[in-house]
This record gives sequence, C-alpha cells and structure tokens, in this order.
Amino acid sequence: MKLVIGNKNYSSWSMRPWVALRAANIAFDEIFIPLYTGAADKQRILDVTGSGKVPALIDDDVTVWDSLAIIEYVAEKFPTARLWPEERAARAHARSISAEMHSGFAALRNECGMNLHRAVAAKVLSDSARADIARVQQIWTECRARYGRSGPFLFGQFSGADAMYAPVVHRFRTYAIEVSPPVRAYMDTMQALPAFAEWTAAGLAETVVIARFEAE
Repeated sequence: MKLVIGNKNYSSWSMRPWVALRAANIAFDEIFIPLYTGAADKQRILDVTGSGKVPALIDDDVTVWDSLAIIEYVAEKFPTARLWPEERAARAHARSISAEMHSGFAALRNECGMNLHRAVAAKVLSDSARADIARVQQIWTECRARYGRSGPFLFGQFSGADAMYAPVVHRFRTYAIEVSPPVRAYMDTMQALPAFAEWTAAGLAETVVIARFEAE
C-alpha cells in the first residue's frame, strides 16, 4: 500500500491515517507531495484522487481518500490490527467521536492550525473555539473514565479514535491550552506513542514554510 501525504509540519489530515497505520504496524510506502507549491504538485495530487486533497491510500487498484475513510478501509482489511474496539458499544462510541472530529470543531481548526514549528504560546480565542476545546476535553475525559482500566488510550488500547484526535494533541500543546489533569495524562500518552513521536520529529525537521499557515 502507498499513503500519499502532505507536509508533516502542517497536514493534520495526513497525520491521522499515517499514525494509525504506523501504530498498528501495517506496512506502507509513504509518498510525500508538498502542499501549495504550484500547479505541478497540485496535479500530482489530482492524478491520485479527484478530490485534489491529501491524504490518499493506494492499494493496488483501490484508492481511498479522506482520513476517516482510510482508517475504516485499513481496519476492515487488517482486522487483527484492532483499529476499532472489539466490543460493539465501544466500537460505536469510537466511531461516533471519530466522526464528530471529522465533521466538527471548525473554530478550533481555524484558530489553532497545526504548525509544529510555532513557538508554544497562548492566543486569544473566540467563544466558539473555547467551546470546541471544552467539548474535546469532555470527550477525552469521558472515554478515559469509561475505558481506562484496559489501557491509557481513549478506549484502553490504541484505536482509530486516537489517530483521529492526534493532531488536536499538537494543537493543545502548541497553543498552550489549559487542560485538566486527565486530559494532560492522555496527551502525555499520545506524545509518548512511537508513531506520534516519529511523525513529530519528521515534521520538526521540515524546512518548507507555507505562508498561509504562518499568518495568525
């Protein structure tokens, strides 16, 4: 399989399936296409998927685009990787919060863009962004309280839900978001995950600057 991704410093959407596959020890080749560098690279993405966006997974004659769709595809193809909880109710819960992350939290995304190189510092946030932050903390706290006996991740063992929220861990860190002790403990767990750390180190090693993502 081949996973097409954008810049690790900026591309939160690319981070999600990359971390999911790496943490589940599923082999793939990485294809990097830099974002916003001109028509040629944009065409390279369009040659993979008509959406014109990354990430995209190529598996022989199957192409899957969109972070959550890729995680679902991989979970189906590699059931022993257990990217979703085994128990039906927990699995439904994990998919629900993953879909909520996928479709929501617009204010948090817009005001706290992923940028690993940004100096850690707080900024003034809108009421909508603060509401998004409160909701994420509620989700993490409830999951840890309910499933924490079986491990340190949202559903005990690492799952697709953790991958879907991985970029938020960076956002909370980068923008010095005040969090509760249970949320801090979960963030520490994610940052200690080898796949998370590998992505972070690679992102910090990048030197490409995308101006639109640097202006606040």
